[in-house]
Amino acid sequence: MAKQNTDRTTIDLFATEKRAGRPKTNPLPRKEQLRVNKRNQLRRDRQKGLKRVELKVESSLFEALNELASGKGVSRSELIEQVLREYLTVSTTEPQR
Repeated sequence: MAKQNTDRTTIDLFATEKRAGRPKTNPLPRKEQLRVNKRNQLRRDRQKGLKRVELKVESSLFEALNELASGKGVSRSELIEQVLREYLTVSTTEPQR
């Protein structure tokens, strides 16, 4: 009996044939990939001169920031940076009390 390429029921005839599928692109497990990616991101940020700042805000303020940022077409981080820059500009030009 001849081997037919359309016949997939006889697995032994196709044991050496590579099956189509998504290739494994990274040999590391997912948890390790995340650690490496985070380390690389922090390194890129450091090279750009960026520093990390974290703050906690009320959910209403958080939602307002999200809405304003999406309305302006920028990320929340970029919006907060703009607001801080504007505040610092105004604060440094005002006379001291």
